[in-house]
Parts: sequence; structure tokens; C-alpha cells
Amino acid sequence: MMMQTVQSPVVRILDVHKSFGSNEVLKGIDIEVTAGEVVTILGPSGSGKSTLLRCINMLEEIDSGAVFVDGEQMGFDLRDGRLHRLPDSVVRRQRRKIGMVFQHFALYPHMTALENVLEAPVGIHGRNRKEAREEALALLARIGLADKANFYPRQLSGGQQQRVAIARALAIRPRLILFDEPTSALDPELVGEVLETMRGLADEGLTMIVVTHEISFAREAADRVIFMDGGVVVEEGPPDRVLNDPRNPRTRQFLNRVI
Repeated sequence: MMMQTVQSPVVRILDVHKSFGSNEVLKGIDIEVTAGEVVTILGPSGSGKSTLLRCINMLEEIDSGAVFVDGEQMGFDLRDGRLHRLPDSVVRRQRRKIGMVFQHFALYPHMTALENVLEAPVGIHGRNRKEAREEALALLARIGLADKANFYPRQLSGGQQQRVAIARALAIRPRLILFDEPTSALDPELVGEVLETMRGLADEGLTMIVVTHEISFAREAADRVIFMDGGVVVEEGPPDRVLNDPRNPRTRQFLNRVI
């Protein structure tokens, strides 16, 4: 894992609240993530982990607070003490700096692995198709799927599909990659290949926020572990300290069940 050397925050989450009807899912979240840092978020189902990721890239709108990526407030402009929604065109531009890997792959079934990786760089970012294709092939080789470039998702295992999804996220040259439980939909024997790919990205110094139940990944690849419960950050710190000597009783209770 690359040592942290750059201290400028890529992500700043300030007092973020989010409700769905009467259910307050996020209750004042404050988190900073510095460049090159790998942060894993642990917690029980319903604790707000995935909602937090979706608020970072504006797949969900926050109710109050602020999210900054690369110093730019996401989705809103604060004027006269109130949040004002930015135009959709601006939000789409902001999302281009963030890659996201979903739990259920979200690949286009009618496109090959190569075409899936090419879609965003060419179709959204407007990059030269020849250059983007060369980079996409290099990305597929990087994740060990050079020989699967012309395969459709239905011809790939779940682990292979998720690795294609990771290559697709990398293809936009993101400043930040969000992983929303990337191994939870996989059969146990396929989890290892995806985690190995993610460990490689961590070693390269990519800025990553990973919602996961994989304690081994948090222990081996993370710079910091955050434990969420009931819509709040209960505890955070270095993996060795949080996982081996948690200070909060709720964290200890959770870890005793999953380790």
C-alpha cells in the first residue's frame, strides 16, 4: 500500500443529512479523504453506508450539509445560507471526476467487455476513439482480462464482470473511485479475484472509498476504517486499531459477529 504523502482533501463531507420520507438515513456525517487514501466503511445493513456513497456523486440529493470533491461543491451552490441545486449539465460534468463500482456490476448486456469500458470515455467524455480503445485494452490487460475483451457479460463469471466494471470506472481517469459492496453479489470463490484487483489499485495510490463487509480487505489495504451505525460515524481510525481494539461498544459488537 502506498504511503500517504499528499494531504490535500479530495473529499470533504460536512454535516450531511439525508432522509427518505420520515426515515433519516444520514444524521450529520463529517468525513475527509485525502489524495491517495483508501478508506473502507463498515457497518450493519441500514446504517447509511451506500446512501453516503450515492450522495457523494449526486445519485441521491442531500437534504443539508455539503459535499466537496476536489474543492468543488457537488450538486449545489451555497448562497445566502441556503443550498441551491445546480443545473443537471453541471452535475453531469461534476460526476465525470468520480468512478463508481456497483454491487451488481451494472454492465450493458448488449455490449462486449471492451465496449462497456469504452462507453464513458468516448460517449460521455468525447475522447478520441482510437486512443480510448488502446487505453481500454490496456485496462482489461491490467485486470487480467485481455483475452475477454470481445466477450459479452453473460459469457463472463460474476468476478470477471465486476473486474470489467472496475476497468470501466478507471477508464474515465477519475480523481476518486467509490465501491459499493463490490463483492457482496459474488459467489465466495470469486471474491478473491476482485479483492486482488482492488488491492492493486490501492497499491497504486488511487483515492478510494470502499463500502464493504470484507474485513480482510479493510485490514490489508485500507489506510483508515470508518464504522457507521444508525446514520452516524461511530468510530474511525487506522485498521489495526479499529479492527483489533475498537473503542466503541457498538463497533466491538459488530466485529464480534463478522470476524
